[in-house]
Amino acid sequence: MSSSDRKKEALYQKLMLLRDVTNSTAMNKTSIIVDASKYIEELKQKVENLNQEIGTSEVSTVQNSLPVQVTVETLEKGFLINVYSEKNSPGLLVSILEAFEELGLDVLDARVSCTDSFQLEAVGGDNSEGNAEGIDAQGVKEAVLQAIKNVLESEE
Repeated sequence: MSSSDRKKEALYQKLMLLRDVTNSTAMNKTSIIVDASKYIEELKQKVENLNQEIGTSEVSTVQNSLPVQVTVETLEKGFLINVYSEKNSPGLLVSILEAFEELGLDVLDARVSCTDSFQLEAVGGDNSEGNAEGIDAQGVKEAVLQAIKNVLESEE
């Protein structure tokens, strides 16, 4: 067997391995590579979704077993804060906004829904007084969770 034939056979074997790994049913080189490309994109999306679930979300159960989800992402100048609670409570929004103020964060943009459930998406940036320097995403998350806990405990 010539060197050229060995290289072709090795390439063919690698393509078949790629075909098997990606669960492709294609038989020609181009289709196998296209299927592999799609498979890689699906894996990237799954990894991104898992990282978001693991790295940026924390479910906290307060005394009345109300699940609250708070995620905080660091932006160039501030934070993106998402809060979700299955139940809305009177004063919840005010308490969270007061926590932002105590941290030295100004609300630059926000969307809130407080019908049956409570949803808040806010962009908070440091205010002109500079109190927010040194605050990290975890600190913001803890302050928001504490604000929620305070409101829920005051209801009992």
